[in-house]
Amino acid sequence: MKMIFKIAKTELRNLFYSPVAWFLTIAFMVQCGVYYVSPLYGLANWQDVISRNNPNFTDFGISMTDALFLGQDGIFANVLQNLYLFVPLLTMGLISREVNSGTIKLLFSSPIRTREIVLGKYLAIMIYNLLLVGIVGVFMVVGILNIHAADYGVLLSAALGFYLLVCTYTAIGLFMSSLTNYQIVSAIGSFIIIFVLSHISGLWQKYDIVRDLTYFLSISGRTVKMLKGLITTKDVVYFVMIVYMFVTFTLIKMKAGRESRPWWAQASRYVMVFASVLVIGYVSSRPAFIGYWDTTRSKSNTLHPNTQTILKDLGKEPVEITLYTNLLGAGVHRGLPENRNDYLWNLWEPYLRFKPDIKFNYVYYYDTDDADSTLYKTWVGKSLPEIAGQTAEGLQVNVKDFTAPAEVRKMINLRPEGYRLVMQLKYKGNTTFLRTFDDANFWPEEQQVAAALKRLLGNVPKNIFLTGNLERSIYKKGEREYSNHAVARDNRQSLINIGFDSDSLCVETQEIPAGISTLVLADPKTALSAAAMEKISRYINNGGNMLIFGEPGKQQMLNPVLKQLGVQLMDGTLIEVSKDEMPHMVKPGLTAAGTHLSEDPALIALREMQTDGKSMGLLMPGVTGITFGDSSAFKAMPLLATVPGNVWLKAGPVVTDSTAPVFNPQDGDTRQPSYATAVALTRTINGKEQRIAVSADADFMSNLRMGGGFLGRNLYAWMVNDAFPIYTPKPKPIDTKLTITATTANIEKYLFVWILPGLVLLTGTILLVRRKRQ
Repeated sequence: MKMIFKIAKTELRNLFYSPVAWFLTIAFMVQCGVYYVSPLYGLANWQDVISRNNPNFTDFGISMTDALFLGQDGIFANVLQNLYLFVPLLTMGLISREVNSGTIKLLFSSPIRTREIVLGKYLAIMIYNLLLVGIVGVFMVVGILNIHAADYGVLLSAALGFYLLVCTYTAIGLFMSSLTNYQIVSAIGSFIIIFVLSHISGLWQKYDIVRDLTYFLSISGRTVKMLKGLITTKDVVYFVMIVYMFVTFTLIKMKAGRESRPWWAQASRYVMVFASVLVIGYVSSRPAFIGYWDTTRSKSNTLHPNTQTILKDLGKEPVEITLYTNLLGAGVHRGLPENRNDYLWNLWEPYLRFKPDIKFNYVYYYDTDDADSTLYKTWVGKSLPEIAGQTAEGLQVNVKDFTAPAEVRKMINLRPEGYRLVMQLKYKGNTTFLRTFDDANFWPEEQQVAAALKRLLGNVPKNIFLTGNLERSIYKKGEREYSNHAVARDNRQSLINIGFDSDSLCVETQEIPAGISTLVLADPKTALSAAAMEKISRYINNGGNMLIFGEPGKQQMLNPVLKQLGVQLMDGTLIEVSKDEMPHMVKPGLTAAGTHLSEDPALIALREMQTDGKSMGLLMPGVTGITFGDSSAFKAMPLLATVPGNVWLKAGPVVTDSTAPVFNPQDGDTRQPSYATAVALTRTINGKEQRIAVSADADFMSNLRMGGGFLGRNLYAWMVNDAFPIYTPKPKPIDTKLTITATTANIEKYLFVWILPGLVLLTGTILLVRRKRQ
């Protein structure tokens, strides 16, 4: 060990007696300074401007730690991106310099062992790497001082990722320096090796045998998790093994210069080292052997506790996930074998962390809906197998790897899923689908995954939508219907994708089943028969939960049902005259009771807004008022109420496309301070709380209005006591404000970009000049 340290000391002395190390150090300092102070000054300047003009300004609402260090213009994002430019210049002469100067012969003839030479030189470069980390560390310390409550856990994790990456690059440079006498060739070779390791993850991904091996060898994206504050043993082992491989390669190459062995013996050494790296890397990347450390303050890289609880409830029984990829369906590219590792590690790794025994299956097939397919119009005159063959040729895959329609239909019915990329989850005989979506994210998010996993445990809430009186349909896609929020498989926020089942039932001819979570009566346009009224009344008397949506002009259809609840829809239409909307477009505000429907993060944010005297308005296109009193058995609370003084009730028909109506008491128009447009009713019956919500507008839940948005979803969540959806919000950052002004940021700009690099330049110049004179 003493000899290793002596060689390292000598190498460091030689390193700093050359201008290369000084030049790279200064260039690195300037780069870090520029990428730190540029976003810092911009944010500090804006903070000063806003603070002077807005006394209510508190913070930016985003993490300043991420913005200054991890953002697109931050230090780590840019330093890591440009790091490969520095390292080859630093390492190109580590061994080739000894060969060119002839000192390598002295080393070989001395009693120094080859491994001591290699390890000493690599130790020297590792110490220099610590200097680079120290430079970054200066900015980390300053950043902690400049940011209120900076998340230092993220910074430490990012620094570790930086150090491991630069050590890996230098190990590659060390090996390339041992292969040639020419330093420029060594530098170019290092560039090439780094390039290959950065792109090898895309090679041979179609083949099962080599897919995991090439994916493991890839250096691309290895620091992404660490930059976000998540340290995994898989990534740490990768860097350690790559360093081990190239340092050992260097040792083998150096020994070859002192030994006389046949070429195959030398090659076998390289093969054995490479094979050991692959084996260890493969084993260490298996889910059961991966350890995780989330260093962020808020544990933002870890699944929400609600999701963790579901995974824990699944126990040791494995979950089986089958990905169905249709050659002719939407999303086919994401499901092909070459993208399998992205599918596993980008989508499922957070869940494998807590349940590593998840089993993954893959089914490749081709099929389409013969009754309504545009494929036959695109591929005129061709049969489905011929279309599949041509598509496979275009995608450069073998059509024989895809199961024919007749065979896959024996396995599973994917027609309701539109034959698109979909996953089926199985657990203890229960199955459910987990879908993909045609939006920016494509894959399901944690809320959809958590809901699917919880469905496997049973007790799925079921909503029954009544039909038989021309109610809104959950199967039609018209703008006034309800399919988008109820059963639309392509909407990630629809009830079917956040944990609910939905079905329809003709109340005129069928009985309302027991055990459902919610009965929905949405805008009947004909009067309910006595039999239907009796069934609904019996359901309510038994303590069933219910959602009731009405419309102005059809109050008489619902008021007989509402009578037993102590609620009535008022005759007439509410009018709110504004410069932008038609007069019947009323915008009531969410009340305190409305913001407490569930623990939805959006509602929690609105509660905080209401403490400041603000309330969020919800547009209702045609609505009347609701009357309620204390005489019934239900406790009534308004969920939506109009702004006091802005709205009045017009009797008779409303002309919406002409001049604004005028309040006229002679015509029966009435005015009161405020009108409730949605009401929540509760009572305790049969040992549980019965919940009923009544809305005087049905259009706000329509397809055109996106199913009522978050309020519509929360009405259903309220019915099931927040059992679904599974809320998985990310914690809000608290490092959202700077502690300095623009003036201080400007001083730091000159300090880090000019003064400190200048001092280092002066020191290096003096040292080199004195060295040359000696």
